[in-house]
Amino acid sequence: MTDIADKLDKAYEGKPLSELPDAPVAALQGVSESDAEQLEKAFGIRTIRDLGNNKYFRWAQAINQLAD
Repeated sequence: MTDIADKLDKAYEGKPLSELPDAPVAALQGVSESDAEQLEKAFGIRTIRDLGNNKYFRWAQAINQLAD
């Protein structure tokens, strides 16, 4: 899991991949608790799964991929 571990907060680096989707979005390296609170307020995002499935983030990703 070394490819993923460097994308996570230290507390989540050793967690099994199967547990990560339900981890709080702040488990991602660089996402602070304050950032997580703002994501929840703005988009209802609480977990990594919520972030990955958010329609606005998916639309933005699709637009970027199509534009490349």
